[in-house]
Amino acid sequence: MNNVEITNLLTILLAIGIAILGILIITFIIVSIVSKSKEKDKKNDKIKDKSPKVENKKSVEAKIYTKEDIKKFMEFDDIVDNMISTKDGKRFVMVIECQGVNYDLMSAMEKNSVERGFVQFLNTLTRPIQIYIQSRRVNLEDSIAGYKKRLENIDRSYSRIKMEKERMEREQISNVQTMNKINFEYTRLKNLYEYTQDLIKNTEKMSLNKNILTKKYYIVIYYYVEDTDDMFGKDEILDMAFSELYTNAQAIIRTLASCDVQGKILDSSQLIDLLYVAYNRDDAEILRADKSIKAGYDALYSTGKDVIEKRIELLDKLAQEKALEKANNAIEKAYLRSKREYEAKTKEERLEDTIRKIARSKIYENDDYLDDQIIEYAIEEIDSEENTSKKRKTVKKGDKK
Repeated sequence: MNNVEITNLLTILLAIGIAILGILIITFIIVSIVSKSKEKDKKNDKIKDKSPKVENKKSVEAKIYTKEDIKKFMEFDDIVDNMISTKDGKRFVMVIECQGVNYDLMSAMEKNSVERGFVQFLNTLTRPIQIYIQSRRVNLEDSIAGYKKRLENIDRSYSRIKMEKERMEREQISNVQTMNKINFEYTRLKNLYEYTQDLIKNTEKMSLNKNILTKKYYIVIYYYVEDTDDMFGKDEILDMAFSELYTNAQAIIRTLASCDVQGKILDSSQLIDLLYVAYNRDDAEILRADKSIKAGYDALYSTGKDVIEKRIELLDKLAQEKALEKANNAIEKAYLRSKREYEAKTKEERLEDTIRKIARSKIYENDDYLDDQIIEYAIEEIDSEENTSKKRKTVKKGDKK
């Protein structure tokens, strides 16, 4: 073999070796990728296997919670005699609601007076207090209900005066003073009715805005039951706690008045609302505490009214409405009837005068066909009859006397 053949053979062998090496490298890469994917699948399977166990543990832990655990979390035992009882009756809490003042809008002298009053309030404190601020969304349901009730009263008065105005216009009553009075009252009630309707609409639109917040300010005072009080009964301890807290609260309210801050002691229902909002931020916006109590959330059965009882109430309401409508119609008919009877009686009493007036007019209508002397004699004859009838009436009146 010459040198050229040897070179060609080596070149062929080198190419075959490079090709084999490339195949080996590609095979290695594929195997490594497959092995990594298998390891990931195994890890995912392990996580899936472990997740139900974790859920089971959580569900088991959730079932362990009891009412006692919830009471411990809420940190109070009961609400009694306008007080919150805590720590198994060892501590009692009374809350004072304060109406704040707009300090920024005050003059310099007024600000100084408020500051001196607040310093006096701090100096008179003999027991520790806690200041609590609670933010709430503005609830306008009570305002809207009050406006609607007021609108019903205005509607009744407005309908009544409207009927009276239409009746007077229909009968063409010429009493100017009465008509002016009716028109003034009608315009006033109409404007008031329309204003109340607009007020209700605007208030309902405003209530849809959930970003309107209001802040309420409270002062919390405490009474701790001492070890020496264990000799007293439960009722006696309640009386002692209430007397001490009430006296302290009244002293705080009097000192707050010196800095133009008005305060009042919350009763039991207001304390329930305060705690309900504190522990149920989201639910309090949907269902208030007083509505929850009225709805019977803690009842074991429905407390709604009986169907027959509801039907009786609806029938009573319908009877009241129909009776009012019937009474108004009867009064209007009676008024028209009395007016017609009065007009008929008046015409009957003035019948002779009416006849003489018509007779005179008939004579004057035919003056073209009658002599002037004849007309004069005829008029005198009618006048003489009129004088005679007047004398008879005068005599009858004298006989009656």
